[in-house]
Amino acid sequence: MSEVKKKNEWLEWTKAIIIAILIALFLRTFIFATSIVEGESMDPTLEDGERVIFNKLIYILGEPDRGDVVIIQRPTKNYVKRVIGLPGETIEINGSDLIIDGKKYVQTFLTDDALYRTGNIGPLTIPQNSYFVMGDNRAISKDSRNGLGFIQAEEIIGRSEIIIYPFSEWALTK
Repeated sequence: MSEVKKKNEWLEWTKAIIIAILIALFLRTFIFATSIVEGESMDPTLEDGERVIFNKLIYILGEPDRGDVVIIQRPTKNYVKRVIGLPGETIEINGSDLIIDGKKYVQTFLTDDALYRTGNIGPLTIPQNSYFVMGDNRAISKDSRNGLGFIQAEEIIGRSEIIIYPFSEWALTK
């Protein structure tokens, strides 16, 4: 092989590697990132130590929906919670019943045990540009009921999409 051909081959490999790194950095910065679930507040949906991929682009293009499992960025740490109430809605929790704007909402993602450990709240009207969030393990979750308060739209940095670790738990986030 000639010297020029070897040099061109190295140059092509170097360009390919640099392009791959730039694409990976772009995807990580603007589209997808990973987060580690800390604590048991989202059990059984997400368990302590699981790693999830979250979609950063989705809320640049749209708004969170009820039921979305979102990543909330706060100065000291990030939280993983489920969106329960949307801006402008009136929310009330009476035992196991979630009432949104006067209508009962069925929380299919919760176990019966979690439903009965939610407690009583409200009625509360959610301010514009804010969300009401709760963890799925209602008995121990720090959320909009008890410490996080209403979540500002700009604090929601993505939606959990896929559990990627541990490998035996690979699944879409429900």
